[in-house]
Amino acid sequence: MDDGIDRDFPASPASALQLLVEGNKRFVAGERLHPHQDADRRAALAPAQRPFAVLFGCSDSRLAAEIIFDRGLGDLFVVRTAGHVVGPEVLGSIEYAVAALHTPLIAVLGHDSCGAIAAAFDAVRHGTTPDGFVRDVVERVMLSVLAVRSQALPDLDAAVEEHIRYTVDLLVRRSQVIADRLADGRVGVVGLSYGLAEGNVRRVAGQGV
Repeated sequence: MDDGIDRDFPASPASALQLLVEGNKRFVAGERLHPHQDADRRAALAPAQRPFAVLFGCSDSRLAAEIIFDRGLGDLFVVRTAGHVVGPEVLGSIEYAVAALHTPLIAVLGHDSCGAIAAAFDAVRHGTTPDGFVRDVVERVMLSVLAVRSQALPDLDAAVEEHIRYTVDLLVRRSQVIADRLADGRVGVVGLSYGLAEGNVRRVAGQGV
C-alpha cells in the first residue's frame, strides 16, 4: 500500500526499537532531524495512521515522547499516566494500537526522580498516603517499591527500574491481545528508563525484542 505512510515502516519489533534508539541519540547530541513534521506528512496522515511504536510513559511534563525520540506526526501512539500505572483505559488504548493499527513495538518509558515512585517511598517509610485519586496512583506503584525494600541500599532509581520491569510484565499478563502477538512475533515490549538531566534512554527490560 503506497499511501506515503508505510514507506519506512519497520519490519520487526527490533527495527522499531532501533528507530527509537537512533532518534534519542540525535536528541542527546543536539542533532535532531525533526522528521515527519511538515505539511506533506500532515496531509498523508489525514486518511489513516500507522504508528511504528506505542509509547506508554509517565505523564511527567519532561517526557515528551516525540521530542526525546526525535519523531513526528504519526510515528508514535502515545499513552501516558502518572507513574505509567495501568488501568482498563490504558490496556484498551494499547490493544487498539497493536490490533487495529498493527503497531509492532510497545515501549514502557519511566524516568529518574519520578514523583509517583517518591510518593510511594514516603508512604512506605512514614505510613501516610496522599488524598484523592493520587492515592490510587501511589497504591498501584507500591508493589514495585516494596519489591526493592529488602535490598541493602534501596533507593528511588532501583524502584524506578523495578516499576518499569513490573509494567512490562503486567501488560503481557493482563492483555491477551498483547500476549498472543508477542508469542507469534508480531509485537515486542520493551522497558526504557529516561535520564532527565542527560536526556538518554536505557533499556531495563524487554520481551520479544
